[in-house]
Amino acid sequence: MKRWLLCLLLFAGCSPQPWTTNAVLLVGLGDSITAGFGARPGYSYFDRLTKDLHGRIPNLQVTNLSVSGSTSFDIQRHQLPRLESQPSNVTGWVVITTGGNDIIHNYGRTPPKEGAMFGATLAQAEPWIANFEQRLGQILDGVQARFPGGCRIFLANIYDPTDGTGKASTSAVTLPDWPDGLKVLAAYNTVIARVAAKRPGVQLVDIHTAFRGHGVAQWGRRCWYHANIEDPNERGYDALRRLFLLEMAKRK
Repeated sequence: MKRWLLCLLLFAGCSPQPWTTNAVLLVGLGDSITAGFGARPGYSYFDRLTKDLHGRIPNLQVTNLSVSGSTSFDIQRHQLPRLESQPSNVTGWVVITTGGNDIIHNYGRTPPKEGAMFGATLAQAEPWIANFEQRLGQILDGVQARFPGGCRIFLANIYDPTDGTGKASTSAVTLPDWPDGLKVLAAYNTVIARVAAKRPGVQLVDIHTAFRGHGVAQWGRRCWYHANIEDPNERGYDALRRLFLLEMAKRK
């Protein structure tokens, strides 16, 4: 199906039949992006996505376990244990955003460390990046193990509010220079793509490419970021909703 026709069917609400009549549990895991920080109730990407899917999946249940400020450590230690194993007649549709806080915390206010590596050199970050790859794989394996009836995982990579410049500032926030910041970000996105490709049922959602050109330097109608730099504004959340829904439509 042509991409434009798929978009028309998706966003005009013209799907001719349900995507599935099976029981589906939509799960949100991750950080403030999936938690919807800064958005009004109903305007986060997860809330909008839930509304879209309710019109296409009659037997849909929803749980959002994401927490603002979470790192990949927090998903593994706190969120994943809260996801109960499901009956074999339930299919999981799981959306995940993670890794951004591992990189950007603590905004240069503390020396870089694993899980809060802002300011690190790429050489310093390399063992932390390797650990992230292992940890992310364990998270995905843990999710799949909780759905004996099968699941589809939609894993986002990490966007760049600086649009490739490495410079980020708004009226509310100015981050210090980080010479190797974009290299660390690129390494994380390489890991996310590699881990997703190794696992059947895991689909990469490329928000990095889609958000390019909508960074904080484009303040106004073109910008998709909240004033805190790291989270989307409501335009950004709507863009995320479309990106996740398009990937779901390809694999329904």
